[in-house]
Amino acid sequence: MAKLFEPFTLRGVTFNNRIVMAPMCMYSSNDDGKVQDWHKIHYPTRAIGGVGLIIVEATGVQPEGRISARDLGIWDDNHIEGLSEVVRLVKANGAKIGIQLAHAGRKATVDGTIYAPSAIPFDAKSKTPTEMTIDDIKTTVQAFKDGAIRAKKAGFDVIEIHAAHGYLLNEFLSPLSNKRTDAYGGSAENRYRILREVLDEVRAVWEGPLFVRISAHDYTEGGMTAEDYVEMAEWMKEQTVDLIDVSSGAVVPAKIDAYPGYQVPFSETIKQGASIPTGAVGLITSPLHAEEIVKNDRADLVFLARELLRNPYWPYTAAVELKATIEAPVQYERGWHLPR
Repeated sequence: MAKLFEPFTLRGVTFNNRIVMAPMCMYSSNDDGKVQDWHKIHYPTRAIGGVGLIIVEATGVQPEGRISARDLGIWDDNHIEGLSEVVRLVKANGAKIGIQLAHAGRKATVDGTIYAPSAIPFDAKSKTPTEMTIDDIKTTVQAFKDGAIRAKKAGFDVIEIHAAHGYLLNEFLSPLSNKRTDAYGGSAENRYRILREVLDEVRAVWEGPLFVRISAHDYTEGGMTAEDYVEMAEWMKEQTVDLIDVSSGAVVPAKIDAYPGYQVPFSETIKQGASIPTGAVGLITSPLHAEEIVKNDRADLVFLARELLRNPYWPYTAAVELKATIEAPVQYERGWHLPR
């Protein structure tokens, strides 16, 4: 049996295989942040296709924390109903489902004031954010907790905290974007403080699997590296984080040499250095490549993004190539020619 198709269990939640649909913004909501018909088709389709875990796109815990005005939201109880329907449809088709709780920080493009650890714009074309006060930080930490409560009410299996790609929590973690001189800036422990508080508050209301997505390399002198993140990963493990979703980049403009698997070594470094389960991401398209990653213990889960936009049935393609036996949807049995 290909390891890619072996089940994987965290906190009593079992994924049918090691294939994860990474969160990808769909920009398909209205300004109110509510689920639309698009979401009800898009996510269940990947469940039918055999993905083990589907993680819903970056979902704003505050309206000012959205990447765009068309992002999903979870800052209001009115969002629960639509999210519950997506959860129901995905689970009915055999997959587990998670949600990524997010705040865009200085990369938010919504109207009005945007916030960041320091009043430094992302680039010359970006709006200058307002430096967060201690009260702003407390309010945002509470917003993550409230988002977790709503995610639980909606029936999600997994919560992922977005601390990557140059968004708010990542901005605090990196010394390139965090120039604070108070308890939330300076040392690694201080820069980690807001994430520590978010994780403590979320875990207080959430018993299920808890993931954190990080950007393990800033690709800029003076920035974070995977080796730097090993210490933070150990702190996350102490805070009962179950898996680290290891991405990289985007906290500052930087040239990145991207190629298939270019981020996998970061996953391997975090996994081995902190003895914590990880997910590998980054231009992974080949079933053989995905199998190599999990078989050689470089990650526990493989997160696919654009490849699942191109082919919602990638798990079927992978099963054929890897000669793995998987269960076809009964409606598709006549068309899915699988090894027996």
